Amino acid sequence: MRARLVAVDLLALVAVCAISVPAGAAPGKDQFGQVLKRAQQIKELQVSEADEIKLGAAVSERVRERYGVVQDQAVHRYVTLVGTLIAQASSRPNLDWHFIVLDTDGVNAFAAPGGYIHITRGALGLVANEAELAGVLAHELIHVTGKHAIKAIQKGKAIQLGAQETLTGNKAVFLQAVDRTTDVVMAGFGRSEELESDHEAVRLAERVGYDPHALAAFLTRISERNQSASEKQGLFASHPEMKERLDKIGRQIVSEKLVADITLEPRYRKFITYKTKAQTEIAAVAEGTSGLAGGGTAKGKDEPKTEAPKKKGFGLGSLLKPGGEEKKSAEVTGSGASRGVDTERGAKGGPVKTAVAVSLQAADIDAFKKEGKLK
Repeated sequence: MRARLVAVDLLALVAVCAISVPAGAAPGKDQFGQVLKRAQQIKELQVSEADEIKLGAAVSERVRERYGVVQDQAVHRYVTLVGTLIAQASSRPNLDWHFIVLDTDGVNAFAAPGGYIHITRGALGLVANEAELAGVLAHELIHVTGKHAIKAIQKGKAIQLGAQETLTGNKAVFLQAVDRTTDVVMAGFGRSEELESDHEAVRLAERVGYDPHALAAFLTRISERNQSASEKQGLFASHPEMKERLDKIGRQIVSEKLVADITLEPRYRKFITYKTKAQTEIAAVAEGTSGLAGGGTAKGKDEPKTEAPKKKGFGLGSLLKPGGEEKKSAEVTGSGASRGVDTERGAKGGPVKTAVAVSLQAADIDAFKKEGKLK
């Protein structure tokens, strides 16, 4: 049955492509072959690693524009050191990984394609030790190594390339891909992707030497934080039910005999001193607020208008257009979470959008690893 559906789909594409044949002209064998070839080529968006990196950089720019970036070199260096240890043990150690601390009270984290991992100041305040940070970064990192965002836009089939076209060679198509990917990154992934990220993150962090129970400890704290909200909030809001996730992690630790026990709370507290605000105290951009104007360019020019998919509740797709300012500064405090508004995702961001560059040498990484007695 599936083969039949694929065949019908392909024939439909051939029919659409055949419309381009001049009226009254009978398509010859060569013409039909070209039409068939084009139909096959636009079946799935192809994304090279170079395309993926450029796409991730553009998505990261939008995330930074929305939330701002903490301008603290020491914090960024520390988070980058932890993230780099995880990345080096992953299946894609040679990506140019970037670890970005967002300047917002909301507890959240976002993984953009190509190696761009974002974690909020609010999330760092809720993390209890370095092992938990490693677990969260590993979870987001698996979304990148597994190409979850790329697969999501490919599956959606909303973006198609013609013969000989590349994603980065067509500006309009690229900007559309940035829109779609930003929506995916901000909305969260599906159940299977999230469970995969949990499973691989626990294994990956433990491989470096971190306590494999750390991610579950952080998830438990997230669950407790959300108890007073009518809907799941912020980080992992779209993920599977928490009990299922915690049960799976617990069984995995036992079955795989994961025994590392390093947590490094003192080192974490040395660099991270943020305090997480209660959801009722978070200043948030009001629901319905106009987002940041523009698109994939600094001034937002030349971007085709695309309609983001409608979401239930409070979505951020429309709030992530770089190059402008929030047109309305109204804030929601206190009652947001109780009304079902995702206060964590809707949290107001900081004013500075500039990324903080961190340069690490092999000796820096080795010294950091040795100090923590990590593998």
